[in-house]
Amino acid sequence: MKRLLTFASVALIGLATTAQAQDTLKILTWKGYAPQELVEKFEKETGMKVELTFSNNEEMIAKLRATRGAGFDLAQPSQDRISSVQAEFKLYQPLDYSKVESAQFIPSMLDAVKKNTKVGDDSFGVPFCYGTSGLIVNTKLAPEAKDYDALLDQAYDGRISYRLKRPTLIGLAFAGGADPFAKYDDPKAYKALMDEVSQKMIQSKPYVKNYWSNGDALLEMVRSGEVTVAMGWENGGWKLHAENPDIDFIAPKSGALGWIDTFTIPAKADNVEGAYKWINFMLRPENAAIFTNAERYPTASKDAGQYLIAEVRENLERSFSPADIDNINWYPPVSANIEQIEGKILDKVKAAK
Repeated sequence: MKRLLTFASVALIGLATTAQAQDTLKILTWKGYAPQELVEKFEKETGMKVELTFSNNEEMIAKLRATRGAGFDLAQPSQDRISSVQAEFKLYQPLDYSKVESAQFIPSMLDAVKKNTKVGDDSFGVPFCYGTSGLIVNTKLAPEAKDYDALLDQAYDGRISYRLKRPTLIGLAFAGGADPFAKYDDPKAYKALMDEVSQKMIQSKPYVKNYWSNGDALLEMVRSGEVTVAMGWENGGWKLHAENPDIDFIAPKSGALGWIDTFTIPAKADNVEGAYKWINFMLRPENAAIFTNAERYPTASKDAGQYLIAEVRENLERSFSPADIDNINWYPPVSANIEQIEGKILDKVKAAK
């Protein structure tokens, strides 16, 4: 009898532990990605308690590797940091997209994340928020600057600035009619393409005022009129536009370059049902808008625009038509071989006279 009671006690403890886990949602995320207003709203709607742990890509991977995918119900790595990690360490579980309210998402963005997080027959992420780089232009002084090749144009001699970083190489390749991401699996072809891009950069080097490394310094140069065409991020362009309507962020004709931070479910999540509820809750248009209004990062929520404050909505609508959104070139996973090629190419440009 005592043995039966012991077994019963263990079973009851197990049931209690499972119930407790399902009453709590543990999220591994970036600071600012779960506003307190939305946490409280979700807790009230679902009865679940939300526990947040703030992190970044490297720390997320390290935490999940240490537990083999346990300890959290939801994580938010960048979409280009998922497939290679999943293939090696099996940190995430395949997403059941039937439990995701796909109608809430921008279709092209959801498709991109499915593609870029695929391992075997399964995909492991859905998009949450994103950001882009493109052109910051004084449209009064450089009205024809519509694509990355403006960074090579003698018409803007001495008034061009960009970073000597991989986005510049990639942007110029797209502007030249190539798809550099399609060559990631062929390092030889990728190097040949980057050699072509570097030659154009070296030839036009005399037109470049400087290679910026500090975002605030870039904005000051554009603000003062020293630079009229630059490569930069949308938030910087929008900040300058608020000061001077002639300056703005331009989505290049060949496509802005975009990063996406995602939702993934760790391999040993306890509260999978709660994870799907949070995903659908955060992409609900009025909730996604609360995040964007606070952090200024747009989300993959298709209809959030109607709930945005006027300044944020006007910035997005002015710089990105629906076609521009669909035309964004999202960063896929990158291998060490590709990064090494880019590093050598950039060193070559820097050293050129």
